Amino acid sequence: MTIAQIVVTLAGLGAIAWVLWYFLLSRNPAVTAPARGGVQEVRITVKGGYQPDTIVVRAGRPVRLQFYRDETADCSERIVLEAFGVNRPLPPFQTTAIEFTPETPGEYPFRCGMAMLKGLLVVEPAGATRQAPSPHKHHG
Repeated sequence: MTIAQIVVTLAGLGAIAWVLWYFLLSRNPAVTAPARGGVQEVRITVKGGYQPDTIVVRAGRPVRLQFYRDETADCSERIVLEAFGVNRPLPPFQTTAIEFTPETPGEYPFRCGMAMLKGLLVVEPAGATRQAPSPHKHHG
């Protein structure tokens, strides 16, 4: 094996490792949606992923997710939150509000239209004494 083949092989392995880490293992801390005027609201920036990618809310209270799409990549042009019947376009450089009231505690994934960008909505019971991040370190 020549030096060039070794360098190309190592570069390829490095690229594969980075892609796996970026899409499967890298996660931002969970964010608890603060209540404003009776609505739990959080702003999510869409740029190469969802930031934050885990949102914690309480069951039985209205939720407003404000998706600001800060890019024009094809993958991020839709938001899909199947459990709540959401499948909406996200126009670039605009904010799109998604509103619903989760009734059942659990973990509900959301994603782009191509299922490459992923996030998680954690719905805690209405009577919970505190909101905590998802117990799952990696989700997607």
